[in-house]
Amino acid sequence: MSKRILNITTSLKGDASFSIKLSNAILEKLTAEYPESQVKTSDLSKAPSPYLSGLDLAAFYTPADAHTAEQQETIKYSNEAIRDLLEADVIVIGVPMYNFGIPAVLKGWIDQVARAGATFSYADGSPKGLVTNKKVYLSIASGAIFSDGPYKAYDFSEPYLRAVLGFLGMTDITVFRVEGTAIPDFAENALPKALASVEEYAF
Repeated sequence: MSKRILNITTSLKGDASFSIKLSNAILEKLTAEYPESQVKTSDLSKAPSPYLSGLDLAAFYTPADAHTAEQQETIKYSNEAIRDLLEADVIVIGVPMYNFGIPAVLKGWIDQVARAGATFSYADGSPKGLVTNKKVYLSIASGAIFSDGPYKAYDFSEPYLRAVLGFLGMTDITVFRVEGTAIPDFAENALPKALASVEEYAF
């Protein structure tokens, strides 16, 4: 059985990134479990999503058959990002925590794919996510420990992503964390502990 996997990376650190290393471990387990899977990687740190403009919003809320040439051009990125999302069976998102939240490039991507009529609707006045039957893995990396303890209240990454992805219909979300990478007593074991959690997980 094969899976179509969308791998989204957002770290500025490249191969030294803990979130990417953790995402790679997830991908290795997935492709071992589903050997014929296809992985498409979108590195937002190198090719960031365009940030929303007034032209984008106008295009989003204008019927396709009424788009101007300028609107047709500006909406291409959103259309392609949404197509990749809808075609994927599994989404892996690497999330380094920057200033208690997600990277700006990831927020930029979310703003491009969260589109009324395409990834959610308000049928009967109630929101309905249209991106369904997906499995999402988040690999969150942080210098401090946010899963528990005094800094838990400062974690605006996982709660936000669960909320916005859930709003779009992606409610089956598993979170892996590599944390404490900047704390001397925890740093050495931070990545091995995170990788062990992936190894022990039943994909």
